[in-house]
Amino acid sequence: MELGSLWETYSKSKDIKIREELIIRYIYLVKYVAGRLYASYGNNVDFDDLVSYGVFGLIDAIDKYDVGRGVKFDTYAQLRIRGAIIDQLREIDWLPRSVRQKSKEMEKTFSELENKLGRPATDEEMAEQLGITLDEFHKKIHNITNYSIVSLDDLLEQKREVAGDDERLEDSPESIVESGVVKTILADAINLLPEKEKKIIALYYYEELTYKEIGKLLGVSESRVSQLHTKAIIRMKNKLKASFEN
Repeated sequence: MELGSLWETYSKSKDIKIREELIIRYIYLVKYVAGRLYASYGNNVDFDDLVSYGVFGLIDAIDKYDVGRGVKFDTYAQLRIRGAIIDQLREIDWLPRSVRQKSKEMEKTFSELENKLGRPATDEEMAEQLGITLDEFHKKIHNITNYSIVSLDDLLEQKREVAGDDERLEDSPESIVESGVVKTILADAINLLPEKEKKIIALYYYEELTYKEIGKLLGVSESRVSQLHTKAIIRMKNKLKASFEN
């Protein structure tokens, strides 16, 4: 049966067998999203576990998808899948408390120094602020990569946590993405990034390239791409937090 017919039938009948067929047809989306997240979280969780978490998001997407809205299912489902995986990672407390604490401390230092400078802080300035060598600073960034690098969905989740019940929409997070206010905040946060970090955000999230592919384009190592990505996310999170608190 063609996909269009499957969706039409399922939207009317909610037949479990039809849903199972849709899951099979779209399981590649789960593997795709899980693969991208595995690049960031792989040191702490198995790929198969990410896939199993993502399947719940796919099922949720299939159950809640409205064919009549004209939104492409692939885009809608990837948001749900990614959100389900990240929610489960939070639930299982997948990283040591010490790593989370170090990440928060790094975010705070970035925020305080950049507020003082009125611009993005350099690695050298951050190292001096922390009272460590540049090499030690890079190691600290590497050590918190798994916690700091999160999907844009996870950053937007902060909007739901800050928002009152009246602002929460049934189809979040995609409804949040469509919010003009949040789009503006994200655009401002990205525009304030140093040029190389801005490129990495665009290439990773919008062009959907891997670290290896980005590294080749920019002429840097995968490790360096990871460091720059981590710093970009920290700066963006600080910008989002500040905007949500105002």
